[in-house]
Amino acid sequence: MVRVEKSIEIKARPEKVWEMLAFDKALEWMEGWKTVKYTSEVSTPEDKYRVGASALITEHVKYDFEITESTKNEKIVWRSAGGRAKPNMIRSYTLKSTETGTKVTSVFDYTSPFSVLGKIVDKTGGQRIAEKDVEKSLEKLKSILEK
Repeated sequence: MVRVEKSIEIKARPEKVWEMLAFDKALEWMEGWKTVKYTSEVSTPEDKYRVGASALITEHVKYDFEITESTKNEKIVWRSAGGRAKPNMIRSYTLKSTETGTKVTSVFDYTSPFSVLGKIVDKTGGQRIAEKDVEKSLEKLKSILEK
């Protein structure tokens, strides 16, 4: 299993950061995401943040993500069940109000579906790639919110 945890300080209120954590808004800043299509019913903006909300996300392959935990302006957790040749992934974002804005902590966990050798490669090279992707995504989120 690979785990990447990164934090960043953003000069924006938690409410503004929260707005960017819906799947369709994350498309603007999430490294590698190409398309997002909600697969659950979205009748109101709040529906995008509720537990059970789901979307089909395209990166280099397609992933089904679902929100498994959601506390408005505080924490959201997305989970992808993976499947054949797809890793199981959990991405969480925790927001803490600070004097100057919001501390955003991202935790990205994934388990490779590949053989033992593939898991060793993931643990070495995959770890570095995941760390860079999480860092780039958080920096992009910061630049959008601090405009």
